[in-house]
Amino acid sequence: VQLVESGGGSVQAGGSLTLSCAASGFISRYYAIGWFRQAPGKEREGVSCLVSSDGATYYADSVRDRFTISKDDAKNTMYLQMNSVKPEDTAVYSCALTNRRAWCSVREYDYWGQGIQVTVSS
Repeated sequence: VQLVESGGGSVQAGGSLTLSCAASGFISRYYAIGWFRQAPGKEREGVSCLVSSDGATYYADSVRDRFTISKDDAKNTMYLQMNSVKPEDTAVYSCALTNRRAWCSVREYDYWGQGIQVTVSS
């Protein structure tokens, strides 16, 4: 499966941005989907993940109540709605899929998009 992110760019603090990730295959067949990010000089971290079977979601403490993960199985597309963004949200964001019974750890995901830059200015 190939994953292609879109919707990144530059935004001012307090603004909103929606990232999309289009998959070449059926995302409903994967155990979980996730969004991850890597800021300069930092390790990649899990931002938000969703289990396909029951809709359970995980949000990193730093984004909870500001970001929302969702997916449209009919379009094979997943989304990350980012509200009230902060300069510390600046990073390369990547979408990923896994067939493992995973939660939101980077090492548990096997299929990755190339990533897209999000820059938040103060």
